[in-house]
Amino acid sequence: MRIVVAGGGVIGLSTAFHLADRNAGAVILVEKGPIGDGSSSRAGGIITGLMGTETAVRARKISLELFRRLSREVDGYTFHDVGTLNLAADQGAGGPARMLPLYDRLDAPYEVLDADEMRRRWPLMAVPDDAWSLYDPIAGYSEPDEYVAAMAAHLRKLGVEIREFEPVLEFPMRGDRVIGVRTGAGMIEADVVVCASHVWSIRLLEQFGWRMPSKVFVHQRYVSTPVPKPVILPAVNDHPRRGYYRPAFGNRVLIGIETPDREEEPPPERDLHLSSLSVDPEIRRRELDRLQYVVPEVAPLSWEIEKVGLLAYSADGEPILGPVPGVRGLICAGCFHSGGFAYNPSAGLLAAEWATDGRTSIDVSAFAPDRFDPLQARAFIQSRIRHGEYRHGLHAGGRH
Repeated sequence: MRIVVAGGGVIGLSTAFHLADRNAGAVILVEKGPIGDGSSSRAGGIITGLMGTETAVRARKISLELFRRLSREVDGYTFHDVGTLNLAADQGAGGPARMLPLYDRLDAPYEVLDADEMRRRWPLMAVPDDAWSLYDPIAGYSEPDEYVAAMAAHLRKLGVEIREFEPVLEFPMRGDRVIGVRTGAGMIEADVVVCASHVWSIRLLEQFGWRMPSKVFVHQRYVSTPVPKPVILPAVNDHPRRGYYRPAFGNRVLIGIETPDREEEPPPERDLHLSSLSVDPEIRRRELDRLQYVVPEVAPLSWEIEKVGLLAYSADGEPILGPVPGVRGLICAGCFHSGGFAYNPSAGLLAAEWATDGRTSIDVSAFAPDRFDPLQARAFIQSRIRHGEYRHGLHAGGRH
């Protein structure tokens, strides 16, 4: 068997890893630029298993197991198991507490922490007296640049052929079956193709008259200069303040922020490079000031690195992963909202299972590309919304 993976971000790298790990045959990964140069290098790198649906919780359990395995097996990569704190805005029946019976049933560990307990464990954190959280003790974070480089080197050792600077132009067909990919360098024949090209998949898959029901939004994260104290913090999903933060390499702090008033972006053209995206400096200042108070003993921070990327959200908030409707031999994996990095080990495994077995080891019908009502999907695509309308209106839910 010969399999081509289109897309050299973390989902594509993970898919290629699992294909090689399963001895699936010849595996070729193609990427339009350098490996990991898109949103993967701009990710926050946080993971939690405490998600909002059963399928998501099951997939994240797999990811957490695989992050630990990769940390043991892949030279140059470390999973930082500091835990993930999911700060909540609502303790009532409509808040995250409603998910506890599901977590108990699926054996997803958690701890409910109040403000005093959070302050005791992490003295650097300043939290309001009424704060509470769900703490995921087996979660944590990765450094995306380290992960991408280590995974690419590992794949080459496993015999995966990696072709950089080869943009995918189309998927050649024979009847109703994909027979490979056509890149800027020519035709690559394949028995199966996995399209893992993040937001660029939207336009690529329009070749088949199928538009992924998705929205594209700008997202940004920042890394501070080194700070004078040890940064002893968990990874934090701060839902009330629409952001996240965690320790970062070299005793730094990483913060990610939303720009809720910014409208959606159009699906990008093939030649868009994310370095062309920008954020209004005033919005950046306001949002960073609002978040960095949580570590007052090391604030005010100076920001050394700004990275702006794109997120893709589906019409129902769940990923889109599985066979493309009406097209044999083509698997897509995309729309992982703000959690693409966290999903990537399990998403790659599931895509590899679809490619080799035609089925998956867990039920992922909730992620199926053909699950959407056509009229509702069309209405969603044609609408114009802001990021905040989606995240906190249409689909308020978990991050990472």
